[in-house]
Amino acid sequence: MLDSITTVEKRKLAQQAAEVGGFAADRIKAVGLGLPGLVDNKTGYVIQTPNMPFDNTPIREMFQAEWDVPVYLGNDANCAAVGEWLCGAGRGTQQFIVVTLGTGVGGGLILNGKLYSGSGMVGEVGHMVIQHGGAPCNCGRRGCWEAYASATGLIRMTREAMEAHPESLLHTVAAQSGCVEGRTAFDAAVQGDETALALCRDYVSYLAAGVTNLINILQPEAVAIGGGVAAAPDGLLFTPLREIVERECYPRHTGQIPRIVRAELGNDAGIIGAALL
Repeated sequence: MLDSITTVEKRKLAQQAAEVGGFAADRIKAVGLGLPGLVDNKTGYVIQTPNMPFDNTPIREMFQAEWDVPVYLGNDANCAAVGEWLCGAGRGTQQFIVVTLGTGVGGGLILNGKLYSGSGMVGEVGHMVIQHGGAPCNCGRRGCWEAYASATGLIRMTREAMEAHPESLLHTVAAQSGCVEGRTAFDAAVQGDETALALCRDYVSYLAAGVTNLINILQPEAVAIGGGVAAAPDGLLFTPLREIVERECYPRHTGQIPRIVRAELGNDAGIIGAALL
């Protein structure tokens, strides 16, 4: 099954994208793949992904067995950072960070006008611990930022709040959509539900902890937040996030507080960035 997903389906998707863009497959000179987790572009391997069943998978070789073109691999958040830096919220910056909030928490670092790749496996910002001994993370540690700031973490906290507060509007909102989603807490909070409002405040405080850590370490010009959770209303997400970070980050002493903005390219950021590889 994994072979099928990583070769035939990805090849078909890539070829369909070419056709939609008006290009015959034989005109495509190269393909870029953005993948979650640890990837090695030198070897063409996906080393490990916490949220998908890849483990030392030779994805370039498998792809090229179906479509023999040059294939470049990148971490999906790194690809998003490249896309946002060149075409979105990071235009004109030299020091720029992208944080993606989805199934996990990804990060991409643009330092001194270049994508920072280190020894090839960097930007796993979701796996810094913000709550010692806290909730378990798929990476094997406990208390990772990802366990609290990802959509997955938000869904877990929403379910916990629903269990503790059967009177909450969270139940109605979840029933309307058929399941608990990352947006459930924000949708109920917009309607004034006190449990949802408290949950959103807790979530933003966890998000702010990680963003502040990144700013204190790297002092970028801007931090762009992307992923599904970033679509939440400004008043419930970005406004309180900026307030906490401005109050707690070390650069407040200089008055040079980085901009915290919503990523501009949405779900296309990683696609554009992978193509730019």
